[in-house]
Amino acid sequence: MGAEGMEPAVFEHLMPFEFLCFSFPNPLPSPENPYSETLRVAVADAPSSPSKTSPPAIAAVLVPNRREDDWVFSTAAGHFQLLLFLSSPNLSISRLVLIGNLPSCSSSLPRPYSRSQSDGEGASLDCFQESLMPLLYALCPKAAFVNGMPSIPFLVYEDGVIRCNPVEKVVGHRAGEMLVEDVEIEVSPELRELRRRLRFKKMPNLIQTQVRLLPDSVDVEVFRPEMGSLVQPYLGPMVSALFLNGLAIDEGFRSGNVPFVLCVGVGGGPLVTALRWRFGFRVLGVEADEEVLSVARRHFGLFEDEFLKVFVDDGIRLIEDYALERSESKLFHAIMVDLDEEDPMNGIGAPPAKFLRRNVLAGARMALHSKGILVVNVIPSDESLYAMMIKLLRKFFCELYELKVEDGENFVIIATASPIGSDLKNMKKQGGIFEKLKKLGCESFIAGIKKI
Repeated sequence: MGAEGMEPAVFEHLMPFEFLCFSFPNPLPSPENPYSETLRVAVADAPSSPSKTSPPAIAAVLVPNRREDDWVFSTAAGHFQLLLFLSSPNLSISRLVLIGNLPSCSSSLPRPYSRSQSDGEGASLDCFQESLMPLLYALCPKAAFVNGMPSIPFLVYEDGVIRCNPVEKVVGHRAGEMLVEDVEIEVSPELRELRRRLRFKKMPNLIQTQVRLLPDSVDVEVFRPEMGSLVQPYLGPMVSALFLNGLAIDEGFRSGNVPFVLCVGVGGGPLVTALRWRFGFRVLGVEADEEVLSVARRHFGLFEDEFLKVFVDDGIRLIEDYALERSESKLFHAIMVDLDEEDPMNGIGAPPAKFLRRNVLAGARMALHSKGILVVNVIPSDESLYAMMIKLLRKFFCELYELKVEDGENFVIIATASPIGSDLKNMKKQGGIFEKLKKLGCESFIAGIKKI
């Protein structure tokens, strides 16, 4: 709605999970200002109530020009996740205001984005931000003024994207609206990479899948997905967990009993592809949404053979069924779980709460080979929930190990079906799985595995 239809009183008090959006005239339109004459202003309050001992913190973000269609900035889910991401121990944000151009409201693909085309001059943006301060003060709750005029910082959301070209937008019956996009990423000041990514609208700030794009061997102007790409920050740590039961894996290969791995959550397929083509395992992938698998085949290089099979099913229910009837012919050397919390209002978290039901954990234990491991990608949404998960896993598994991911958000938890401590002393003297992990640069991850 327009600013004229918005009652100022609605902003006087903080309301957890409140989200309001309206249009507002640009107070400083000029050729140097990259923002249009009409702005979109979105206001979101944090899920929890602020501390009563200090005034609530208010912050603002200027949506990068030409990224106004990006779900991170244009949806309520993206806004709330951005609020949580930008908060810190030094700045616990109670209200976050996003200001940018109006989204296109088109059902087609978002416009391509290039950072160099979208940034305004520093001085002009400083003036623009200053011109927005009266609006921001008007959007502050009364409690923010208890000690005088509040300080309202403009924060910057930096995801390293230099260029973005949307490829396809589709809708799945479980995943909802999805976007495939090719991006140029600034990995470091000296390194840029081309990557293909998959994102879901319901969790827009979370990259579901990303793989490197490499020049085709025949036509260097054509790029293809890297086979078994492990650029997703937590995938290297997940496969490094195989070091813990490496002796059993190597023995399986020597005896002709090729190790069997179950992957719950396929996404674009880089993990199942890496396990098949880089390690030579038999791999079974389970994905809840057929359209996600179709996207993986069309855009991420996923294809099946006699060693790699993927199918549509509820992976958690599949694991739970092992608690009812153990199938000796289908025991796994590893079960790898990469599932996110389905409710975006709970914040970004993994695994979903339903995975931690007792029947599911019992089924996971029953589904494992005697030397098998359960490997779980974990994004703790709360320290107490993380502690509860560890406590539950101890009830069903012999040993627990933890590996912190470099991005600072993820953990990889490894639960073993039997004691493996004595095996670790002999692993580096062996070839097999350890040598394959070394070729993938996993030695630092292996060194970071800690028993908990």
